[in-house]
Amino acid sequence: MNRFSAIHGEDAVTPVLVSGWECTRVTPPSALFGANGIQFGTDRRLYVAQAMGSQVTAIDTVTSELEVIAANGAPITGPDDVAFDSHGNMFSTEVMSERVSMRKPTGEFSIVADGLPSANGVTVFNDRLFIDEHRPGGGLFELYPHDDRPPRQIAANLAGPNALAGGPDGKLYFPLVPKGEIWRVDPESGALEKVTDGLFHPTAAKFTPSGELLSPQAGNGEVVKIDTLTGEQAVLARVRPGIDNLAIDQYGKLFLSHFVDGGVAEVSMDGSNAERVLVAPGWVGPWGIAADASGTCFVVDGLSLARLEPTGERSAVGSPLDKSAPRFVRAVAAGEPGEFLMTTARGDVIAYAFANGKSRVLIEKQGQLKGLCAGNGGLVYVVRDDDGSVFAVDRSGGKRIIATGLHSPKDILVNNGVCFVTEAGTGRLLRIAQDGAVSVILDIFRDPRGMALVDNILYVLDRGARSLWSIDLANGYAALQIAGRLPVGAVCPLDFAGGLCTNPAGGLLVAADGEGSILSFRKL
Repeated sequence: MNRFSAIHGEDAVTPVLVSGWECTRVTPPSALFGANGIQFGTDRRLYVAQAMGSQVTAIDTVTSELEVIAANGAPITGPDDVAFDSHGNMFSTEVMSERVSMRKPTGEFSIVADGLPSANGVTVFNDRLFIDEHRPGGGLFELYPHDDRPPRQIAANLAGPNALAGGPDGKLYFPLVPKGEIWRVDPESGALEKVTDGLFHPTAAKFTPSGELLSPQAGNGEVVKIDTLTGEQAVLARVRPGIDNLAIDQYGKLFLSHFVDGGVAEVSMDGSNAERVLVAPGWVGPWGIAADASGTCFVVDGLSLARLEPTGERSAVGSPLDKSAPRFVRAVAAGEPGEFLMTTARGDVIAYAFANGKSRVLIEKQGQLKGLCAGNGGLVYVVRDDDGSVFAVDRSGGKRIIATGLHSPKDILVNNGVCFVTEAGTGRLLRIAQDGAVSVILDIFRDPRGMALVDNILYVLDRGARSLWSIDLANGYAALQIAGRLPVGAVCPLDFAGGLCTNPAGGLLVAADGEGSILSFRKL
């Protein structure tokens, strides 16, 4: 299944090219925008929340047929988990908009509660609605979806609680992800008790129909059964790391979702670890992409970073759980030989030496950084979105402001000392001369993002118009749309830069965040 054509039709994933160009897929389309919380609905289908794609999809676990329930761009924003009451109402925690929403079986949408930072886990227990906040100092609440009562706080100051469930003893069970612990709380008194510890990033607590407590460990891919009286653990299954959540059907079958690649599978608990794949692993985005002269390519894919081979084979480089690799990358660019440059969600600029996996922070905590590129003399040029500035940083961390007052700049490319910047706030392509003078080259785009340079031709990816443009730098900036109707421009609650780079053969690579693929463009 192609997630973009499922929403917009086949035309949306069939690029229209100008004569003389060819487009092929390096990697196939993805079926989901990642896979976060999963839960069975009253129709016995498995519902998958996709936080990075603002989408909920239902899977028939017998036929593997997928149906989009709440489409990308619909009212539900960044759903991280879902739950159902006995009437078929679907509740979603919208982790990035700090709210919980309800979708009735008729499709009617409403907000149950807001002002809940990092609202994450959600469960319906005895037809009562409970949620928690996945953050330091997070709370656990009961919500009242059918009246105007405010949320009732049951527990506070929790260290990163996540997907929760009600147990046979009437208590709510939940993991504290960073601490590796499972806890329970009395929903009436708020009395807390630790059940077990020593887990490797447990992301959920769920019960089988027979009352056994299970928890997946994102850090090592294990699913453990936990004795709720003694805290003893037994490994039931082992798969790849990055498990987001689990669900158990009425027959006691185990289903797992993966936040790093969007895979969903039924997993055997007989010791074989056999997987029946319902949704194959794919891309959550992808968004940023960069390749160097050797053909080494890195892709920014939401919460993780991947290395892509020319064959289309991919391997994970980093994730939120891997502190030894770049984390929460927002943009990537080729740097000096053997390194790639990256900006992060924390506002850091780092140089990553991929041969030994070592990262070096050039400058840190600089705000909302977007695209970056390498310049002469080891300089790194960076755009900052929150104040509309462009700055250069040297290898010692020295910083020099080049321009300010731009309107939501997204990417930068330097050629012969001149900076080119895409400005999403106005749809313009800007030129910044060596003396800092800013001029407008083109004012024709809807949401210009990534750039690439081949010979004297500058290429610009317009995510908003779903198009790819060439600009002749030696011929008065003559512009030509070389591709339209690209499968890019999906709605995402986070903002990423880039999406376009050159390959060693002089062609172009596009991170197609709409359909979840990598596209290759070649001039014939």
